[in-house]
Amino acid sequence: MSSIIPLSELRDQIDAIDQQILQLLNQRAGCALEVARTKQAAGETGSFYRPDREAQVLRRIRSLNPGPLAGDTVVHLFRELMSACLALEKPLEVAFLGPQGTFTQQAVFKHFGHAVKDVPVATIPDIFRAVDTGHCQFGVVPVENSTEGVIAHTLDRFIDSTLQICGEVEIRVHQNLLGNMQSLAEISEVYSHQQSLAQCRQWLLNNLPNVVCTPVSSNAEAARLASQDNTKAAIASLVAAELYDLNVLERHIEDEANNTTRFIVIGQQQPVSTGADKTSMLVSTGNQAGALHKILAPFAEYGISMVHIESRPSRQALWDYVFFIDIEGHRDDADVAKAIESLKTNVKFLKILGSYPKAVI
Repeated sequence: MSSIIPLSELRDQIDAIDQQILQLLNQRAGCALEVARTKQAAGETGSFYRPDREAQVLRRIRSLNPGPLAGDTVVHLFRELMSACLALEKPLEVAFLGPQGTFTQQAVFKHFGHAVKDVPVATIPDIFRAVDTGHCQFGVVPVENSTEGVIAHTLDRFIDSTLQICGEVEIRVHQNLLGNMQSLAEISEVYSHQQSLAQCRQWLLNNLPNVVCTPVSSNAEAARLASQDNTKAAIASLVAAELYDLNVLERHIEDEANNTTRFIVIGQQQPVSTGADKTSMLVSTGNQAGALHKILAPFAEYGISMVHIESRPSRQALWDYVFFIDIEGHRDDADVAKAIESLKTNVKFLKILGSYPKAVI
């Protein structure tokens, strides 16, 4: 039977390990500063953030992790470390759908870490504008929800935008009913983003059937409005509850337990292939017979897996549609490049929106 190590001895071991960790953290930060100097000497003046490099580092760390810490925990710790080191090189400004406390802000922190400067803006078009004008290096926008499907406002912006998709992040979304009141009987109106109202449709019908549901620009804005009126409630995150000092009346009221929203990172960069990537594109065939087959055939021919396809009106002609497509692989991968080249001969319009690393967690 092994002997029990005295608590004082264990604490001494922890203190010694903490000192080593601190030294290594600062050693890594010093290397990051040297990287910045090398890039500047080579003439780089833009963002030093490289989504492909970060994804490769995080995947490597996950694969090397022996435990007992969980893989997601280790990835989270290293993401924050990389965020802090990057801020020493050159702080990032990232636009998100504000105000403070939205799920989009959570996606920013999950993808970039907390050392970035998060810049709240009012609408999805404003996020695109902030990045396009150089006010922010990157923006994070919602693109798809597992319950309610695509976010049309985001897809439509890509028809005219020159920005690239350079990353993705997924957030498990838990919706909560918040308010200044103590019971559901005191609620006269519920505010939330239209997507969140839709994600909680059945719960609202079952529990608040006669209450007016009003869509607003974001969940955090809903929480702000609810904080000003004791008869109004909001569907929002627990972060919003803390920010606006609201009671949590009901937790996890989303209709689907695995409710997840996918966000994409937009910017000017074109990440290189990492071996675990996606490519997004915009395709139009015009109003013709067999249009969808012409799109799908090249991917089938070269064995490319299609992750998602969504049609939207082109706004150019009646019954003319564009298809938003996500496929496995990077546009520089041999088979993907061949499939894209073949696709060009079958369609009227093709626009590559970006090739980028798959979400690490």
